Amino acid sequence: MSASHDHDHDDAHTGPIKTPKQLAWAVLFAFVVPVVIIIMLANYVSTATKPAAGTGALEGEAVAGRIAPVGHVEVKDANDAASLKTGEQVFQAQCSTCHATGALGAPKLGDAAAWGPRIKTGVEALLNSALKGKNSMPAQGGGEFSEFEIHRAVVYMANQGGAKFDEPKAPAPAASAAN
Repeated sequence: MSASHDHDHDDAHTGPIKTPKQLAWAVLFAFVVPVVIIIMLANYVSTATKPAAGTGALEGEAVAGRIAPVGHVEVKDANDAASLKTGEQVFQAQCSTCHATGALGAPKLGDAAAWGPRIKTGVEALLNSALKGKNSMPAQGGGEFSEFEIHRAVVYMANQGGAKFDEPKAPAPAASAAN
């Protein structure tokens, strides 16, 4: 009974690999096969149908789209009264993000209590704050809208808050040098 007990005890402490040939197969399946599978998956994922000669990828329009500049310059005539936005249009496009909701401490449109102290400083002080920025509000001067359009938006918002500011006059057309 003691001999069989020793034999069972020895089997409990040995692994399934008993020969060098079994070790080689275990190494192969444990390391080489997963590496080959990973390489094959990476190749499968990264290989897509790539355009070749004779496809639409090399047509003039496709090439022009790929090499087109990122930005472009748009020259606007500041004296063209038809292209100037109203105060409400500028408010809707730019100012409403904060002034419609009161975000970042901005006075809400039509809130007379919030606008009252600001209106007392005058339209020039309000315009200066709008153009140069104040507290969390960034500077708007030189942005998408002209100073005249920003002025219109300031007057619009202040008047909605109880002010009686006059609408700013449109800039005079530049004198033409026709002589």
